[in-house]
Amino acid sequence: MLFWIIVAVMTAAVAALLLLPLLRAGRAEAVAGDYDAEVYRDQLEELKRDARTGLIAPEEAELARAEIARRLLAASAKAERTRAERTRAVGGMSAHGRTNRLAQAAVIVVLPLVGLCLYLNTGSPELPDAPLSARIANPGDDVEILIAQAERQLAARPDDGAGYDVLAPIYYRSGRFDDAISAFSNAIRLNGPSPQRLGGYAESLIARSGGLVAAEARKALEQSLVLQPEDPRARFYLALGLEQDGKATEALTAFRAIVATSPAGAPWLPLVNQHVAALAASDKALADKAPAAPATLGGPDAAAIASAEAMSTGDRRQMIEGMVASLAAKLKEEPANLEGWQRIIRSYAVLGETAKAEGALRDGLAAFPGDGEGGRQLLALAAELGIDTGRAP
Repeated sequence: MLFWIIVAVMTAAVAALLLLPLLRAGRAEAVAGDYDAEVYRDQLEELKRDARTGLIAPEEAELARAEIARRLLAASAKAERTRAERTRAVGGMSAHGRTNRLAQAAVIVVLPLVGLCLYLNTGSPELPDAPLSARIANPGDDVEILIAQAERQLAARPDDGAGYDVLAPIYYRSGRFDDAISAFSNAIRLNGPSPQRLGGYAESLIARSGGLVAAEARKALEQSLVLQPEDPRARFYLALGLEQDGKATEALTAFRAIVATSPAGAPWLPLVNQHVAALAASDKALADKAPAAPATLGGPDAAAIASAEAMSTGDRRQMIEGMVASLAAKLKEEPANLEGWQRIIRSYAVLGETAKAEGALRDGLAAFPGDGEGGRQLLALAAELGIDTGRAP
C-alpha cells in the first residue's frame, strides 16, 4: 500500500508541473483584452488620492480625469469588440481554448492511465525491497557483490581456504591478476596443491607478464603435471614457453603430443593446431639452414623475466623493455639470427608495440627473405600474432 501511495503522490506532482503552464495560458487569454482598462482604472484611483491630499490642483485633476476616462472608454470598447469577434469566429469557444483543455485532460487522465498500464504490464509491483545486505546474501551473477562477499568472509576468517578457492578465479576473470596470484597462492598453502589451483596460479602469472611463460609459472605447471599428467592446460603453456624460448622443434613436439592425446572435438584443439601449423613448416629449416644462435641472445627469456615477478607492473614492463632493447642492438650486429628475430617480434607483440613489431619483421625479412624457409617462418609468426605482413617488403 505504501508503494502505491508514493506512486500516486509522484504522479500528482508530475501532473501539477505539466498543468501549470497550460493553466497560465488559459488565464492569459481570458484577461488579456482587459489589461489596458485595468491600468486606466488604477490611474483614476491614484488621481483621486492625489486630489484629496492636495498633491494636484483641482483644475489639473479634472483635466487628467477626463483624459484617463476617455482612454478607459476606448480600451473597454476595444476589449468588447475583441470578445465579440472571437465569439463570432469560433461559436463561443476559441480553438486555442479547446486545445488547451484537451491538453489538460490528457495530463490529468491519459498520461497517468498509460503509465499505470505500462507498469502493470512490465513492472513488478509486488516485488519486495532488496537492501544491500540481502543482495550480498544472494548475489546472483553480480561479480562485484560476489567479490565483496568473499572478501568480507576472508577478512573475518583469513585461514578459510575454501574462500580463496572461490575468490581466486573471480579475481582472474575480472583482470585483477595480482590479487588472483595472491589468492591462488593462499589456496595452495591452506588446501594443498591441485591441478586447478596450480594451473590457475600459473595462468595468472602468465597473464600478469603479458603472455610470457616465466620460470615461476613453469614450475607450477610442471608440478600440476605430476598430479595430473594429461592436463591440457599445463601442457599447452609449457609448450608455449618452449616456443617463446625459440625452441621450435621441442615446442612442435610438445604441441603434437597434445593433439595426439586429446579427444576429438576438444575445445583447445583449434588453438593448438594453429601453433602446430606455424611451427611444422619451419622445423626442418631450423635444423638444416638456420645458423647457430649466440650463447646469449639478450632477450627476455623465461628465467630473466622470473626475477620481475615481484616488481610492480611499471617496473616489470621497464625491465622487459630494457632486455628487448638489448636484443635489438645485438641483432643489428648479428642479423643472421632467425631465433633472435622470432623472439624480438614476439616480445614487441606481447608489449603491445605493434609498430616496433612490424619494424622488426621488416628487418628480419631483410636478413631472411620471404621466399626462403626462414622468411616464411617469420611471416607465419607475424600472422599468428596479428602483425600486418603487408607492410613488410
